[in-house]
Amino acid sequence: MCGRYAASRSPEDLAGIFEIEKTQPEETLAPDYNVAPTKEVYAVLDRPVKDAGDDRPVRQLRRLRWGLVPSWAKSPEGGARMINARAETVHEKPAYRRAFAARRCIVPADGYYEWVTGSQERDLEVEGRRKRPRKQPYFVLPADGSVFAMAGLYEFWRDRTLPDDHPRAWWVTCSVITTEAETTPLALAPAEGPRSLAEIHPRMPLMLTPDRWDAWLDPSRTDPDGLRSLLEPPSPGLMRAYPVPTAVSNVRNNGPELLKELAAPEEGTLF
Repeated sequence: MCGRYAASRSPEDLAGIFEIEKTQPEETLAPDYNVAPTKEVYAVLDRPVKDAGDDRPVRQLRRLRWGLVPSWAKSPEGGARMINARAETVHEKPAYRRAFAARRCIVPADGYYEWVTGSQERDLEVEGRRKRPRKQPYFVLPADGSVFAMAGLYEFWRDRTLPDDHPRAWWVTCSVITTEAETTPLALAPAEGPRSLAEIHPRMPLMLTPDRWDAWLDPSRTDPDGLRSLLEPPSPGLMRAYPVPTAVSNVRNNGPELLKELAAPEEGTLF
């Protein structure tokens, strides 16, 4: 799954990477090293610009809320539970299928966090000596340091309790698509601990390589079968992972120190 990630690249960097044509300066977000559900995040999408008099899709950098709210939802309360959509079923699930056909985006990140329960902690839990095992967080990112382009969907939801001209009358929300985690060896694995992404967690965000960006963002592509071919995981061996401080487990902590690479898992969280 993807429940937390880091995003520190500036709008200028993202504009160059994704060939952005339109950005909105008032939507600038500060670097976030502990992005959690319901936060506002950057997303890349192709969409005509409102009131521009041109129906041509324009590559935009927009600020969306993480946690998709379907257009037909009665309230936005379920958004926090809809941060991930499974690649295997995204084309058929009522909450996602319309967005999958017409509103796809890329959610850029530095990488994502995932938690592993240490073997010693698991043993204690089995023995009934500890109910909540301590988990070691890992940071997963492209081994070459490139942007982690997560496949995403976005949707519009109208708050009928507010007038049309209210700034929060419309919500624009998004979800990250996940797939089965790679079982092949990591490009660079920690000295101690998991040797593959599947040993960390059975799911992972679907990373889109640059050769798929244009096709994924193209709103003229609406055939579900054709779009599903874009959900194939990238070639194995592109990722690395390393243990990071357990401070990231608290959403109130935020800063580049959360990405510090530890020489080994923290005490009490051995893999």
